[in-house]
Amino acid sequence: MTLQQLKYLIAVAENGSITEAAKKLYISQPSLSGAIREVEKETKLTIFNRCRTGVALTAAGMEFLGYARQVVQQMELLESRYIENQPEKTRFCISTQHYTFAANAFVELVQRFGQERYEFILNETQTHQIIEDVRNRFCDLGILYLCQSNENVLQKIFEEYALEFHELFTVAPHVFLRREHPLASKKTITLEDLKPYPRLSFVQGAYESSSFSEELFSNEIAEKSIKISDRAAIVNFMIGLDGYTISSGIFPKYLHGDSIVSVPLDADERMRIGYLLNKDRELSELGQIYIEALMQYQQNQV
Repeated sequence: MTLQQLKYLIAVAENGSITEAAKKLYISQPSLSGAIREVEKETKLTIFNRCRTGVALTAAGMEFLGYARQVVQQMELLESRYIENQPEKTRFCISTQHYTFAANAFVELVQRFGQERYEFILNETQTHQIIEDVRNRFCDLGILYLCQSNENVLQKIFEEYALEFHELFTVAPHVFLRREHPLASKKTITLEDLKPYPRLSFVQGAYESSSFSEELFSNEIAEKSIKISDRAAIVNFMIGLDGYTISSGIFPKYLHGDSIVSVPLDADERMRIGYLLNKDRELSELGQIYIEALMQYQQNQV
């Protein structure tokens, strides 16, 4: 097994297709397929399941790729430091649900770090992908929340994948609305109040369920529902369609200043926001800096 073969495997996993990966690697598809077969034969693992639409990692393949990424990253650091005679390049990656405070804390991390060479990654993504990113060691830690309705399912997955959830703070749910929304002047909002308006939620792909939803009460029936993939779009729909979403109430200004407000939701549920980490890993120095930056936003809940 060679370092180049590990790079090939990572490229295929990231593209979900041997054909697409071969194009980007500038090698022939048969050569790439042969390299994959050689690694699978040597390791006695089936790393990819082949299908008509491409390839997908098996459970064993996910674990193998997690270690392969670490090997490749460490070799790149060695080459940079001792062959190219450049200072060590630090890599740090966060996978997170769509929280503005998570992005702001990441900015503070970059500002505090200060070194010239680094690769920082902030990946706002679906809940299941966060879990996979931590499991496969693509990211250093993941940011998500637990509540009464999702805890049993998610904790079972964490245990199966040898992951640990570390709670940072507990917050009450808030409804996010445009400032001129008919409900914006209320002191509290009920689920019944929200029924006439479009419910905005983040897409979870094949894992659409209350267990993986980023929004509380996603199992409540909504006559009008719009699913969105990014934070900028969800704000636009709040402003343009009188839509709403339910989230933490922390740092509610989003990207549009004072045009978005948050109002407490009259409900007993709570969001326990925290970070996900492999059981055999400790929080790194950069991870500690990031968590410190994250914690300060707890005080900003409206």
